Parts: sequence; C-alpha cells; structure tokens
Amino acid sequence: MKITRIETFLVPPRWLFCRIETDDGVVGWGEPVVEGRAEIVRTAVDVLAEYLVGQDPLRIQDHWQVLTKGGFYRGGPVLSSAVAGLDQALWDIAGKTYGAPVHALLGGPVRDRVRVYAWVGGDEPAELAEQISAQVEAGFTAVKMNGAGATSPVATAAETAAVVARVAAARDILGPHRDVAVDFHGRFTAASARRVLAELAPLHPLFVEEPVLPEQGHLLPGLVAASPVPLATGERLYSRGEFLPALTAGIAVAQPDLSHAGGISEVHRIASLADTYGALLAPHCPLGPIALAASLQVAFATPNFLIQEQSRGIHYNKDADLLSYLVDPAPFRFVDGHAPLGDAPGLGITVDEAAVRAADRSGHAWRNPVWRHPDGSFAEW
Repeated sequence: MKITRIETFLVPPRWLFCRIETDDGVVGWGEPVVEGRAEIVRTAVDVLAEYLVGQDPLRIQDHWQVLTKGGFYRGGPVLSSAVAGLDQALWDIAGKTYGAPVHALLGGPVRDRVRVYAWVGGDEPAELAEQISAQVEAGFTAVKMNGAGATSPVATAAETAAVVARVAAARDILGPHRDVAVDFHGRFTAASARRVLAELAPLHPLFVEEPVLPEQGHLLPGLVAASPVPLATGERLYSRGEFLPALTAGIAVAQPDLSHAGGISEVHRIASLADTYGALLAPHCPLGPIALAASLQVAFATPNFLIQEQSRGIHYNKDADLLSYLVDPAPFRFVDGHAPLGDAPGLGITVDEAAVRAADRSGHAWRNPVWRHPDGSFAEW
C-alpha cells in the first residue's frame, strides 16, 4: 500500500483538515491547524507531502521521525501542527487497514468512557450563569471558563475580585459534585497569578490553566510551590522536550493538543512522560471533529488521563460546529458528560467528504482578536 495523494481543506469556522489517500482506496483524515494561521500550516502540509507521497502509510513512527527531524530546522507550532494532522491521518489509515480503532493499536482501552467538559466563556460574565446551567442540564459534570478578559500588568483589586466572583458564581451553580476549570490564558503575570490563585483555592477549581505565558515556564516552579490550586499548561507546548521543564516544575495537569503537539504519536509519548511525574493528561481541543476523535482515541488508551476538552457550542463555532462535517454524530453523543467507548476502525468517525469539499470552496480567514490596555499598549488575548 502506498500513499498516492494528500489534500488539505480550509473549512469554517477556523479549521484545516487533511486527507491522505492510498492506492488501496483506504483514506485517512487529520486536522493540522494553528488557529489564526491555518493558511500557513496548509503550506507546511504541502511541503511535507512531498516526502510522504509514494510511501507506505503504515510506517507511522518512521514517518514521524523524518517529518519532525528530517529538516535541519525543527519544531515550532506550524511544523508540529502540520505533522500532527498528517500523523492523525496515518493512524486513521492504520486502524482502517487492520480493522481496529486506534485505541486498540495503542494497547487497548483502559476505561469504558471518557469524561469531557464544556466551554462556557467567561471573558464577559453577564451570561455565565445561563451558560453553565445549560451545560448542567445537558448532563455535563464539568465546565471550563476564562478567569478574566484583558488584565492589567499588575491585576487591580477590582480585577482580582472579579475573577473570584466569576468562579464563585460558577461554583454556586455547579455545587460540590461538579467541577470548574479556570483558564488564565497567559493573561496574568506571575505576581498577579500568585495572588489570584490563593483566593480561588476555597472554590476548589479542578485546575487553573496557563497561569503564565508558555515562554515564562521558568517561573512555573515558584508558582507551583505557592499555589494551593492544581496548575495545568501545555496547549502552546509542542513536544516532549518542551513539556519536560513544566513537568519537572510540578504541574498537575499536562494539556497537549493533538493538532499541535505532533499528533497521536507524540501526545501518547507525552502522556507517558507525564505519568512518570505524577501528572494527569487533559488534552486541549477547542477544535473540530477530527482533532476530538484523535484525542478520544488517546484518552481511552491512557492510564493517567483526567478529562477531555471539546468544542460543541463553543463561541468560535459560528459558521460550523463540531458535528457539521460528520456523516454520523453518534461518536460525539455524550452521555452524562462522557464519551462512550467505540469500536469503529481508525479514528472512529466518518467524515462527510462532500460537505468538507463544499466548505473549502469558501474557506475562512479566522484571526484571533488583538487586545489593548486602556493606555493603548498591547494586551494578552
């Protein structure tokens, strides 16, 4: 079996899909994307395809080595995301070839269902109570919210109080038996994060995500030591090498993204690395159906898995949603806040190819907003 063609599709709301076709007629799908830079990743996929076309798709680990290390200049979000989507598609082909779900190829499931959480915003708190209540009614046992919008370089007393008030409002609705995770999104300095974390502790967040920017990972040991709240990070880390300092610092939760951090192959290894540090896996995934399908395959086969992000109803999905490009939404019919174990081969989903090709004709040019402080200076989004 040989790879004969690799295609990419720029589909709303902000995703990039790839399709790998073989001479045996087996097709695999992946989701290689950097949100806001999808066109650049598309070009990277085209370049990497020069190597893959004509190759045996089942040599997944060998291809991963060449794609990530075959160029003298390595790493970075664009390259690792391009590799991630191609890697997902190769695993999809392998599962379909062997007639087994990817989680079986990774050693078999270690659980019968995967806990997922819903996103409820939080940048602007006005509709927070309504959003959380809706997710509780839908059966979710956990939600994630932004802790704050644009935040001053040193958070004011009012800003700090507002973060605590938002999480307190969430806790009131969720009660003591459901969970709330809080995303700082790198919007806080270490000093501000340390102050807010202490005040959030009585509200018992499941974790606080990205307490500081990823380039400030050298500050994580001090934050971990001072924080009474479990800390999580990793959506902007792309390899085991980048996760190692964060794990050494003592983070409680590793959050690699299956569409950014080298795909199924690398995230499976990151999970094993995290396990040696007593850290849990909570893959980042505010993306499309292929990324989520890949994430769930890893989750089912990972002993130290905690919870899975998913994008159904997320505020980015205005032109299309998680189910828009699937023939059958059954794999993402969550029951009591969990995704059930499936036995369909490959990634376990059937992509609606006609819908994908139609969407690609219009494409998208999604960009994240640029925020500024009241004095006109740049603010972290």
